[in-house]
Amino acid sequence: MSNKTADSETEITLDLLSAVETARSHSQRGLARELGVALGLTNAYIRRCVKRGWIKATHAPPNRYGYYLTPKGFSEKSRLTARYLRSSFSFYRRARNELDDLLQALVADGKKRIALAGRGEIAEIAMLCASQFPVEVVAILDPANEPSFMGVPVLADPAALKQVDAIIVTDMNSGQETHDRLVAEIDAIPISAPRLLRISSPSGGAGR
Repeated sequence: MSNKTADSETEITLDLLSAVETARSHSQRGLARELGVALGLTNAYIRRCVKRGWIKATHAPPNRYGYYLTPKGFSEKSRLTARYLRSSFSFYRRARNELDDLLQALVADGKKRIALAGRGEIAEIAMLCASQFPVEVVAILDPANEPSFMGVPVLADPAALKQVDAIIVTDMNSGQETHDRLVAEIDAIPISAPRLLRISSPSGGAGR
């Protein structure tokens, strides 16, 4: 199998898992429309995901199925997200464009002091993007036992954040888990993420 074919299959599987996670009542036809692929191909991917224990199907009247993500599927979605991003030739350009859009929106909303949640490639790109805006990255939230990342203090405990206007999730390996943990622990600070991390929120959007 060529790398291009493997990347395409990974992307379709990842899109399917993301769609099922955000809308459990999707029919196969609805999923096909959202994925932009043929109904037969969608059916084949659904059957594969069900066989591997990533998706479960439930009867949803009238005579239709609803789908939901299993814990195993949730973990697979995180793994595939990291794998796909690292193998995608357009990763850097897409990450930069989406982070630029996020930062522009935050600046327009008067947010100037930003924290990043997660170290790694996306955090590095976010730091570069932030240098082009009137914002300051004041902290990196990450459990790593390191004092700083690219000159910015690393904090393991979100409660240690002080005077932060917004948080951007930049965790490539477990972005959904990081997002959900922050939403549960922090009330007053808006949390967002680039779309490429495929993070779903209770409202169905990308981040809170």
